[in-house]
Amino acid sequence: MTDTQTPRPKRQDAQRNRETILAAAVATFSQAGLDASLEAIARQAGVGIGTLYRHFPTRETLAIAAYQHEVEQLCEKAAELQRTLSPDQALREWMGRFVGYVAAKRGMAPILRTVLSPEDEYFTDLRAQIHGALDSLLRHAIQVEVIRPDANVPDVMQAMSGVWLVSAEREWRDQAERLLDLLMDGLRYGATNQTTNRRTL
Repeated sequence: MTDTQTPRPKRQDAQRNRETILAAAVATFSQAGLDASLEAIARQAGVGIGTLYRHFPTRETLAIAAYQHEVEQLCEKAAELQRTLSPDQALREWMGRFVGYVAAKRGMAPILRTVLSPEDEYFTDLRAQIHGALDSLLRHAIQVEVIRPDANVPDVMQAMSGVWLVSAEREWRDQAERLLDLLMDGLRYGATNQTTNRRTL
């Protein structure tokens, strides 16, 4: 009798390993930057160093993939938040996650600068994805009149720039949360619907 069974596909395991490695890389690069140990990343991900290299042959390819992964996760989260939270709560939660993304990007920046220029099309595309996610959140909140109708992506991104600076300091998260709450108060000012629930810290 001929055994016609085929080996069990390993695609799901490989994808799971890849995502685990990327999550570990974001955390490690955020703390150690360019000096991050690839062996430490592999240990944190629970895989062998050979598995890491099979997915990402160089430090640079790992850093770029980790950065892209963060952007994709951030943008996907915007749609999920709109489904599960009120429009203003979704916007506030996403902005908090965006600050966390910036903190992670800060650690990866030295590596990214070695292989990509700020004008690179790769960065332009990822920036467009982030702006698109924020625009969707703003439009939804404006539509139900829980934030002011003149809110727009450039202004909100500029307003958040001060919060990004805080992420470079120690014990930054509490202050960042307070600043984002102040920003949300400004976005709500002048809105027609004032009955929305505010985020409780």
